[in-house]
Amino acid sequence: MIRALALAFANLLHPRMLWLMVWPVLIALMIWGAVALVFWTQAVLWLAAALRGWIVNATFFMTWDASDVALWAARILVLLSLVPLVQLTSILILGVFGMPAIVEHVTQRRYPSLEQKKGGSFAGSLWNSVVALAGLLGLGALSVPLWVFPPLWPLIPVAIMGWVDQRLLRYDALARHADPREMRALFASRRGALYALGAILALVAYLPVVGFFAPVLFGLAFVHYLLAGLKSLREQPIEGRVL
Repeated sequence: MIRALALAFANLLHPRMLWLMVWPVLIALMIWGAVALVFWTQAVLWLAAALRGWIVNATFFMTWDASDVALWAARILVLLSLVPLVQLTSILILGVFGMPAIVEHVTQRRYPSLEQKKGGSFAGSLWNSVVALAGLLGLGALSVPLWVFPPLWPLIPVAIMGWVDQRLLRYDALARHADPREMRALFASRRGALYALGAILALVAYLPVVGFFAPVLFGLAFVHYLLAGLKSLREQPIEGRVL
């Protein structure tokens, strides 16, 4: 995984990769910037009202006005939610329009002889995105009660986005080269490492400026890591075969 990240850093110097770092993020920022301008006040007030009720219920043994605390907490939560939303949108754009270029870039330089079985498709990529978004909504809904506790605010989106990030990027990284059986084998055997890469991406997203341009770096890392894993899988001796 560390080797894949190091190779990804080296690949970022290519002009094509530098351009891929910029335009998906700019589009995502424009989309969510416009949404924030239109719905900021309504979102903050709605969330503050919900939080005020939760805070009052959680501190039933005290009598106090939680309005100011709920309002500040709502502002923080809305800001925190914009970061993974921008990252998620840029990853979705990258997955559909950018990952083929990333896979081609890595393949030409490190895996030109790796057989392309084309086990994935554009429809499969779209379905994978739908599953990832459904998982995001489901995990987000399940985690709602935990948002009452401030120490968990930074951890919840990282934990959720770690799963979503790896789900979005892993399919497109292997779609050209692996068949469905190989995909399932690699995703199962490397589940922990893939989640770790996704979680690191989710953490990096909160770094000022740098975080917004991380999806391409990690897209490259997923491609390097999974193509290396695919190559290793194919080189393993088949049980029962006489060498």
